[in-house]
Amino acid sequence: MKNKLLMIMLIILVSITLIGVIAVVVFNQLASDGEEGEEEAVELSVEEIAEATVSIPEVTTNINGDNFARVTVSIQTDSKEAAEELTQLEFMVKDILIGELSEMSKADLEGSAGKDAFKEIIKNRVNEFMHEGEVLQVYTTDIVVQ
Repeated sequence: MKNKLLMIMLIILVSITLIGVIAVVVFNQLASDGEEGEEEAVELSVEEIAEATVSIPEVTTNINGDNFARVTVSIQTDSKEAAEELTQLEFMVKDILIGELSEMSKADLEGSAGKDAFKEIIKNRVNEFMHEGEVLQVYTTDIVVQ
């Protein structure tokens, strides 16, 4: 009886250890796949980045309160095709910029945290209507808030 109980406990212990080892290996494999994808994005050449980036002309609009904002952005996409699509849909990007800016106050756009939040909102909103690719980064090339 004791031998049988000892054998069952040993089998359970080995099984749990084996499951733990498999889980660690799978987790490490998935984590390393994600890191390789990030490295590929970093390895884009300057020419590829330039081809996949669209400059949006200056947008001036009233913001919440008695202030106004003047913003110029460049949007980096994941491909040349996505950049071409974004160029054709520039009017939609301008509409998003005007809409988001009009909801913000001068305080919302102050400091790097406010500007980063604004860029993230623009990135997410533009990605909603993109078909050919996605926005990787929004760069604020000029901003004046008064």
